[in-house]
Amino acid sequence: MLAAATMLSFSSNAQGLKLPAPSPEQTLTQAFGLGQITLDYSRPLARGRVIFGDLVPYGAIWRTGANGTTKITFSDDVTFQGRQLKAGTYGLYTIPGKTSWEVLLTNDLNLGGNVAKYNTNNEVLRVKIEPVYLREKVESFTIGLDKVDATSATLQLSWDHTLVPISITTEIDSRITKDIEKAMSPKDTRPYFQAANYYYANNKDLQQALVWSEKAIEQNPAFYVVHLKAKIQMKLKDYKGAIETAERSKSLAQEANSGDYVRLNKKLIAEAKSKLER
Repeated sequence: MLAAATMLSFSSNAQGLKLPAPSPEQTLTQAFGLGQITLDYSRPLARGRVIFGDLVPYGAIWRTGANGTTKITFSDDVTFQGRQLKAGTYGLYTIPGKTSWEVLLTNDLNLGGNVAKYNTNNEVLRVKIEPVYLREKVESFTIGLDKVDATSATLQLSWDHTLVPISITTEIDSRITKDIEKAMSPKDTRPYFQAANYYYANNKDLQQALVWSEKAIEQNPAFYVVHLKAKIQMKLKDYKGAIETAERSKSLAQEANSGDYVRLNKKLIAEAKSKLER
């Protein structure tokens, strides 16, 4: 029983033992444009091995890292090496070559290193890149972003003496312009028409009602809104102004085929003219 308990204890400890990963995972988030780019990948080490053309064969699909699928997420639409790309998360795979690399983005996020089952039907885009020779050796496989400014960045894959630069751009000017226009031209949604109509109907401050009626017309220059202003002007004994406003309301009512308001405006105009003649 003692031996069994000892073995059970050893087994439990072994299962709970935490060891460093041979190819550590890394998550990188970079603010970009009006959004961000996020990278999730694992970083194998060279450990004195010949990398490209040996450990990573030329002409074959590579998971571009270690362990699971290397993922890249764009929160906004971008242009990826000249190709339009929708916002989303993609698996990043490559086909290394001596003088040219192919970079592949796929919707399959569970493929991992099982590249024999890579399905081109899941492929979103494929671009060719000319690699750059590095004089200084990069020991840990590294994916990073360099030359990051407001609308462009360079995604860099680097390992051993090889660097693969990928151009990424984003369009933000039209979005910012729309946001500026929206911020600088807020719509006043206060209930000017209702307030002006209440003050008019209840013989309250008619000067205030007139101001609100003008604000209401700015919001909605409909025939019935303009007619309210004409009625307020009549009560204020501004007969000339009431005639001008009623003529405008009548014209709008005719365009809208509102016979009732055409008649109401004609009646108000006639009444205002009779007041002026006295």
